[in-house]
Amino acid sequence: MILVHPNDDLGYILTHAGPNEHIHLTAGTWRIKAMITSPGLTITGEGSDKSAVVWDDYAKKLDERGVEYNTFRTWTLAVCADNVTMRDLAVVNDALHPEKLGQEVALTVYGDNFVMERCRLTSTQDTLFSGPLPRDLIARYEGFLPDLLRRDMTCRQRFTDCLIEGTVDFIFGCGETVFENCEIRSLSDARHCGYAAAPAHESEQTEGFRFKNCRFTREEGVEDGIIYLARPWRDYGLCVFENCEYGPHISPLGFDKWNDTSRDKTARFYESPAVAGRVPWVKKTS
Repeated sequence: MILVHPNDDLGYILTHAGPNEHIHLTAGTWRIKAMITSPGLTITGEGSDKSAVVWDDYAKKLDERGVEYNTFRTWTLAVCADNVTMRDLAVVNDALHPEKLGQEVALTVYGDNFVMERCRLTSTQDTLFSGPLPRDLIARYEGFLPDLLRRDMTCRQRFTDCLIEGTVDFIFGCGETVFENCEIRSLSDARHCGYAAAPAHESEQTEGFRFKNCRFTREEGVEDGIIYLARPWRDYGLCVFENCEYGPHISPLGFDKWNDTSRDKTARFYESPAVAGRVPWVKKTS
């Protein structure tokens, strides 16, 4: 086990760790941006309120060439390896003000068999990117994003007993991802309108985002009925909601088709038990 203290260079350790290492973070905060590329890492902390990795990149930030970062370079941590596990820590993007700065990703997961337990993910717009990218963006970002962030692959992920909080589309991507016993919290910057999930799955994917026994809650200041559970970022986005609890901030309609699109005709959204008043195109799971 590698024991890491607040004065240690966690960014270097995460970037250079060998396969199957166990890295343990003591209580503290590390302001770093790091990409994890070693498979089989286990990263643990002292608790989601005690051990935190924090950075503040944002989509409209300019790089050294004067080019905007774009959503997919704003992560605090990017997991680009398989069989990575994280427990009892927080990953945060604290840039804030997305209305001015754009999207702000806390965690990007672009790997298979990822597990996160008892963790906190905090940002505003686009908190968690559950890879892979939609295929049109894999093509579009050739030469712009690193190849590790452009792979066309299966990314199976599981989040258990986690707190994930944000404002707009704060769980998004094409991952085959299970959220179990998680709290999905809308923050007060979403006081006028917000969306929890924005799935973009390909038509041939039979697994998408699955929320099991999750609680959808709000920060003080979020009004009643203004948050949607999900909207399809691409035509065939797939979301399943099973035995979830919804606060009064969730719109009675439940779901949105994404602006002036016809994605209500193709999106695959399921909810069980059925809730009266939902949009007519949401289906009940068998």
